[in-house]
Amino acid sequence: MKILLVNNGTLPVYSYGGTERVVWYLGKTLAKLGHDVNFLVDKSLGCEFATIIERNPEVDLIDQITDDFDIVHFHYLPKNIGKLRVPYIITQHGNSSVDTPLDKNTVFVSKNHAKRHRAEAFVYNGLDWNDYGNPQLENKRLYFHFLGKAAWRVKNVKGAIDTTLKLKGEKLHVLGGNRLNINMGFRFTWQPRAKFFGMVGGKDKLTQLQHSKGLVFPVRWHEPFGLAIIESLYFGTPVFGTPYGSLPELVNENFGFLSNSSTNLSEAMKHYQDYNPKICHDYAASHFSAECMTNAYLEFYEKVIQGDSLNSNIPQKIAEKKSKFLDWLS
Repeated sequence: MKILLVNNGTLPVYSYGGTERVVWYLGKTLAKLGHDVNFLVDKSLGCEFATIIERNPEVDLIDQITDDFDIVHFHYLPKNIGKLRVPYIITQHGNSSVDTPLDKNTVFVSKNHAKRHRAEAFVYNGLDWNDYGNPQLENKRLYFHFLGKAAWRVKNVKGAIDTTLKLKGEKLHVLGGNRLNINMGFRFTWQPRAKFFGMVGGKDKLTQLQHSKGLVFPVRWHEPFGLAIIESLYFGTPVFGTPYGSLPELVNENFGFLSNSSTNLSEAMKHYQDYNPKICHDYAASHFSAECMTNAYLEFYEKVIQGDSLNSNIPQKIAEKKSKFLDWLS
């Protein structure tokens, strides 16, 4: 099958880049399965397993897609998609606007994500665990960690810090943020038991996860998926988060504890050793691999090639409470 993967951005990515990593691993796994993989991206740093087509910003994106592809897989909703003469699907990676109707061939990244857009089609994100190495599950656990874009207030890094500091002597390593943040208003976090590491990736991130007691993830929005969750579980760390979005799908009582109460989360964190690191690791490795994700997408590719739609109705986000932030009890 000749497949075109379309994403706005640069591939490959070496630091945060959650969506870019998912797209890269999808292409890599499709190539391993014998498919002819092509990327249409804004910029590329090179690729050994696929053909790279760099987008011309002066030309309509759809006009740059030739008719010789069996399937085109967009990772954002492009303009003028009605002009496309090739079967396609679109992955919606984030939460859309209430006023934005999506395409019937839109795929979401969790069941909850799809349901909140009146849709059915979803595929869980997957990662190439070969890039993550073998976790040392017997390592001494020294601190808790937060992983995500801390500048996004919906990620609630403040709640993660406050919850951890309720535990005597415990420390939180913040991966994905800085103590001083001036990009989204002046914010300075002074607590000495919260250590900031900026936007980490590669070996630096993996080393941090190897020694963590657990992920503290008290998000205040409906998380579409959350790569931080499966990365942390892969390294044997339980998840202590809020019951919003995809979290109840991904985290059951064997892998962590969910509550919108800081007090309840901190109490659960006292018992982080009750969660078996190997069970957490095996769950992530077997359920959220690049192979699982790719096989699920291949089923959808075949469906649209045969002329079927992926959703029974046009997906559109369901209106939610007016407040930007979901409930959080400090």
